[in-house]
Amino acid sequence: MTESRSLSHPELLDRIYSAQRHIYDLSRKYYLFGRDRLLEEMNALPGIHILEVGCGTGRNLIALARLNPGLSLFGIDASRAMLETASSAIERAKLPSPITLEFGLAETFDPTQSSFRSSSFDKVFFSYSLSMIPDWKGALLNALRLLRPGGVLFIVDFWDQSGYPVWFQRLLRWWLSLFHVEFKPEHLLFLDHLQREKKISLELSPVGRRYAYLAKVRLLSQ
Repeated sequence: MTESRSLSHPELLDRIYSAQRHIYDLSRKYYLFGRDRLLEEMNALPGIHILEVGCGTGRNLIALARLNPGLSLFGIDASRAMLETASSAIERAKLPSPITLEFGLAETFDPTQSSFRSSSFDKVFFSYSLSMIPDWKGALLNALRLLRPGGVLFIVDFWDQSGYPVWFQRLLRWWLSLFHVEFKPEHLLFLDHLQREKKISLELSPVGRRYAYLAKVRLLSQ
């Protein structure tokens, strides 16, 4: 009789997305709102280095590469299945500049131990990935460590949907729970704490009626 064990986070993600990854982009466009707004507000200029934490299918990185071919783009993900899909999508896109992908956990990833050509980044972003990371605090702190002086961290993720009817809130939260996703108020409370300690500046704006939030986190001290 074999002893059962809990799945690691990468194993859980691979289980969730092993089949879903093939329809992920088609299905998520109906409820992952604000992603394109984040990419536009990033104001990505030629020559800068951008890292996406939880790059999934590569959808956002490919969009950035098409917006500005002069970017140096990098992505990490804890799901090897998703990285396989992202690699195929990037190859099919035939982009003028390469996108470098690596397997890694958001809270411990060290670019100096990877194939990345950069050890720090002008911009780092989470697009609906922070709410899936068990060690979200470690992920945020590591993302801030990876920023260059003056760098900016961007986050778009689910908020509390307080501007919508209660039935809608309950339905959405039930649906998200199927994918181990939930809004955790402590994410924003922690960022507010860092702002009060004058380590960051924080700009927060709603997507829809608090369906999601878009955060811009500027690093004030290393």
